[in-house]
Amino acid sequence: MAEPAPAIRRGLLWAEFAALYVGTPLVIALFLPGHMLFEALAVFSLAGLGLLWRTGGFHWHSLVRGWSRLPWREILAVALATLLVGLAILALDRPNSIFQIVRQRPEFLPVIWTFYPILSALPQELIFRPLFFHRYAALLPAGQGAIALNAAVFSFAHLMYWSWVVAVLTFVGGWVFARAYLERGFPSAWVLHAVAGNVLFAVGMGAYFYTGNVVRPF
Repeated sequence: MAEPAPAIRRGLLWAEFAALYVGTPLVIALFLPGHMLFEALAVFSLAGLGLLWRTGGFHWHSLVRGWSRLPWREILAVALATLLVGLAILALDRPNSIFQIVRQRPEFLPVIWTFYPILSALPQELIFRPLFFHRYAALLPAGQGAIALNAAVFSFAHLMYWSWVVAVLTFVGGWVFARAYLERGFPSAWVLHAVAGNVLFAVGMGAYFYTGNVVRPF
């Protein structure tokens, strides 16, 4: 059987891209119960890994290469910036949530710091960095445009929270993580994501990022 023409292949790839990075977050935001978020993330991750495997040409060992290039100053800067921005947002909007988990459930914080990097940050990074930049490379704009598009779809993936605060923070975070991935490799993007998320939950921003608090505006 002959292969589809290049224009058809490109169109199919665009359709797949739209289904994965636009359609799926939209369905989750509109219809999925909040308590099923991790199940959806697991299915999303397995589908993404399957697509990455099917693409071919991806060096899987690249996922564990680059630990020696971790940007420690940037990691510290992101942690501090996340702390200060989180405190500022909460002081203006939800002051009672500042360090809420530290004050009320301190024993739960180590659990979050242990499992968030593995169960949330890791699958997200696999889907939004290696899969995005490898499988869909032919569709991406040049230079900073690719990073901007990556940050945009990463932000849109958090539509389920129905929050402009979440949308802005995840766009900025997506930009930082994408740049780190392209410049230093997967471990840097994963560590930055994990650190930012852990600081957000510690400072009290779970008020925005916890699915149990989500209220759909309809």
